[in-house]
Amino acid sequence: MSISYPRQSARTRRFTLGVPRAFQIAPDGSFVAFLRTKAGDDPVTCLWTLDLASGEERLIADPAALDVPGEEDLPPEEKARRERAREQAGGIVGYAVDREVRKAVFTLAGQLFLTDLRSGEVRALPARTPVFDPRLDPAGRRVAYVSGRTIRVLSLQETGDDADRELITPESDQVSYGLAEFIAAEEMGRMRGYWWSPDGAALLVARVDETPVQRWTIADPANPDRGAHEIAYPAAGTPNAIVSLVLAKADGSGKVGVAWDRGEFPYVVTAAWDRHGLVIVTQSRDQRAQRALSVDPSNGATSLLHTLHDPVWTEIVPGVPARTGDGALVWHVEDAGTDTRRITVGGEPVTPGGLQVRAVLGVEGSRILFTGAEEPTEQHVWSYDGATGRTERLTEGQGVFGGARSGEVTVITGSRLDRPGTAVEVRGPAGVREIASRAETPDLTPRVELLRAGKSEIRTAVLLPTGWKPSDGRLPVLMDPYGGPHAQRVLAVRRAYYEAQWLADQGFAVVIADGRGTPSRGPAWERSIHHDMATPVLEDQVTALEDAARRHPGALDLDRVAIRGWSYGGYLAALAVLRRPDVFHAAVAGAPVTDWALYDTHYTERYLGHPDEEPANYTANSLIQDAGRLERPLLLIHGLADDNVVAAHTLRLSGALLAGGRPHTVLPLSGVTHMTPQEVVAENLLHFQVDFLRRNL
Repeated sequence: MSISYPRQSARTRRFTLGVPRAFQIAPDGSFVAFLRTKAGDDPVTCLWTLDLASGEERLIADPAALDVPGEEDLPPEEKARRERAREQAGGIVGYAVDREVRKAVFTLAGQLFLTDLRSGEVRALPARTPVFDPRLDPAGRRVAYVSGRTIRVLSLQETGDDADRELITPESDQVSYGLAEFIAAEEMGRMRGYWWSPDGAALLVARVDETPVQRWTIADPANPDRGAHEIAYPAAGTPNAIVSLVLAKADGSGKVGVAWDRGEFPYVVTAAWDRHGLVIVTQSRDQRAQRALSVDPSNGATSLLHTLHDPVWTEIVPGVPARTGDGALVWHVEDAGTDTRRITVGGEPVTPGGLQVRAVLGVEGSRILFTGAEEPTEQHVWSYDGATGRTERLTEGQGVFGGARSGEVTVITGSRLDRPGTAVEVRGPAGVREIASRAETPDLTPRVELLRAGKSEIRTAVLLPTGWKPSDGRLPVLMDPYGGPHAQRVLAVRRAYYEAQWLADQGFAVVIADGRGTPSRGPAWERSIHHDMATPVLEDQVTALEDAARRHPGALDLDRVAIRGWSYGGYLAALAVLRRPDVFHAAVAGAPVTDWALYDTHYTERYLGHPDEEPANYTANSLIQDAGRLERPLLLIHGLADDNVVAAHTLRLSGALLAGGRPHTVLPLSGVTHMTPQEVVAENLLHFQVDFLRRNL
């Protein structure tokens, strides 16, 4: 018997289980290592390899075969990392390899394991538990890891008490070594807090001092016997953690601090250490400048390699800085003449205007593998060859693609509009091999139409009920956006519209629009929300709605329009009924940011400035100020364990609505974080929202 879509979606973590990921290619081209669960409804991730000569897959490490406790014993650092990374699965969710991709290390329930990727042998290592973020040195002789807020090194060649040593002792319980602070993990995309030297003799280690960061508490009201959880949360305008860098010898023989102007450039964006040397990237608090600094490992002195400046803000591009084979710096520039984010080599742009670079995937010799977009709904894999000056697209068709490369072997992942699921192919001298996805496919086919709405050609998706015809009558409309920075909903990917089609099949015309501020349209498009995250974004949703109705005059009933969203989308949904009740007649706002003064420094100050210097921006973009204007049904949903958009956002808006005598509905979710990963919660949330919308349209 088939199960309902909401249950299948919840059980499969929105159809992400069973999809291969985290590829590592052996330099000799013999195999590819990767992570994948055994089935589309199996939440336990295993480590596998694919032999490129035979095409055979091999299960290397299976958590079920190892004697470890369950996920309830995860270290708090791992729980936080998974929340920051939006990790949906359990088991072996990450691993690290040596330079030759012969060995790999990973953790399960805070225990450290080492595996030989060729023989398949797996053994536990006698590390200090709980273990977090283990990484092999490039030569495979040592494993560094974090335990108890400090970084340790375990020798694979020594025995006895000296085999596992603590490199640096934290000065207080507010100081950690080797961890990424909240801002780095949540906003900068930096999940790590240390880096090995190429020879494995030293490490660059982040020192994080959370002493100045304000403390918030997150309680579990459903279980008052449990103590509240305290978090260090740097809200806009308040102090950040103090981040510095230390160079430490792996044998414990000495350490030295890295010197730069931390007062002007407090953010550590990333670091890269290869045979050409150590480079760190720092950013000013107003984010208008980034500096790439070369570091002398002998004394920690820095020298300026490159400066990036923008009068609005500087963007962080994953994968840079890097070096070509001859040592030229690979970086990026925002080309105002073509409104394009381009890759630079040695300071010169090398990718063409109009191709928006999204991420650098790898640099080998003079070749750069990267993802970029010419059309915002698509993302393709490209290769630039410095020897020929040629930029070549490696993927075809409407879709979103990613990849990895080592030598002559390239892994290409792709999700397309014309077929379900995610395909993974490995291209190499032996031909093309496939790594099978074991993800489930829902028993529905999205009926999606991609539009360009209005004069600015807002990328918009429209979905109607399966089998609907004009004689069935006009449909209530459900706008279903995210609409904010760093994320897109309108993509040429079939799996992006499963939930939207299910919602349409409940009797709605579903409209999704990516307006101003969303990525892949160029720097000017992204910066059009500077100081105003409300007006242009809401205007674009209205434009997309009206254009969709114009193209489907017999389908969309503009007298019955609802909007729903989560996180920034939740902010946008509540904003819509508060400021445009003439257009929007009901809203579901999940985990909404309602007061930007309650959100974090790096994200909020980029768009609205520092609240002490530009307080009017915070007032103008706040939902609290508009609470007295509510005249439409509004459902607020919030996980009480959310440490990203804390529940205070919803509670403060609800309090302001109540003070203004404005009826509304609040659904608190006990023990639920920003991700809502719990299967029962995720399933029933869909039903609850549909019931609310039906009642109020």
